[in-house]
Amino acid sequence: MADISQNSSGPAPKASGVSLAWLKTPWTLSVLILIAVAILDPGNFQAVISFAAGALAHTGQYILFAVLLLSYLKATGAETMVARAFVGRETRMIFLAALFGGLAPFCSCEVIPFIAGLLALGAPLSAVMAFWLASPLIDPPTLLITAGALGWDFAIGKAVIAVALGLFGGFFIKTLMGQGAFANPLKQGKSCSSCCSAGPKLDDKPHWKFWQEPARRLKFREEFVSNGLFLLKWLALAYVLEAILVNYVPADLIAQAVGGEGVLPIAVAALVGMPAYLNSYVAPPLLAGLMEQGMTAGAAMSFMVAGAVSSIPAMAAVWSLVKPQVFATYLGMGVSGAIVSGILFQLI
Repeated sequence: MADISQNSSGPAPKASGVSLAWLKTPWTLSVLILIAVAILDPGNFQAVISFAAGALAHTGQYILFAVLLLSYLKATGAETMVARAFVGRETRMIFLAALFGGLAPFCSCEVIPFIAGLLALGAPLSAVMAFWLASPLIDPPTLLITAGALGWDFAIGKAVIAVALGLFGGFFIKTLMGQGAFANPLKQGKSCSSCCSAGPKLDDKPHWKFWQEPARRLKFREEFVSNGLFLLKWLALAYVLEAILVNYVPADLIAQAVGGEGVLPIAVAALVGMPAYLNSYVAPPLLAGLMEQGMTAGAAMSFMVAGAVSSIPAMAAVWSLVKPQVFATYLGMGVSGAIVSGILFQLI
């Protein structure tokens, strides 16, 4: 945080900035949407409130467990175990990177210094890409929230797809590198000194009994509060949006766009999911509403996978570190993998 200026011109912009920032929060959007319903359609206000509150209460148990698990992983320093996956034979690294990509408690922003550090330390692009493709798709909170909104079949299916997509990307890159591609994947000027201050530390060890150290207990409390509020505000907005979707969007409109059998609805869902995606916590409740309106399970899975891989933070992370050809390959594998995943999930 910057210091507050002492001159006369300082306070006004500061207050204005705070006000504008507050207006953009999920809490404010949720309240404004509910106020709009109360004014424009007061007869349906109770139904919208009841739907959103009931759905949020149902998911509350998953939120609590997810926040506790994430706080524990952060307090113990368990993410250091992920860095050890990038040591040894390349094939082994790809398998472990794809597996840990679905387990690591990293968001799309936190993964940037981690990935930068791995590349700077000399980890092969194939293993890094396996982790990079799998990591945005699933993590412990996303798994539990997806299960709460869409069921365990969908949540487990997404976790399996995350690992499979990571393996596909890793071995595809390995094959291309064997033919001479991607010899220097990093953009010029990207060095460990500029990117890796929060990168992996191979010599660190997790401290599973974190409560024995005051600093780690503090870390646990901070993570519990910050992650709890983060998930709560986004899921509250998600369920308000789902209530609006179910009550006001005609089912036949959804069915026409992403309903029906075949490959076309799944491909359309992937292409729509790329620019329209919000984040992995908002998507499951919204997709639950879309599926009630006629969206197929395959299209929903395709939407989630494409959206996670091509979300703004994920793409920004790739673009900021690697050359355009690596970025294009990442994006192409993500979209094609989303379509194939949707087709396979629909068949199963």
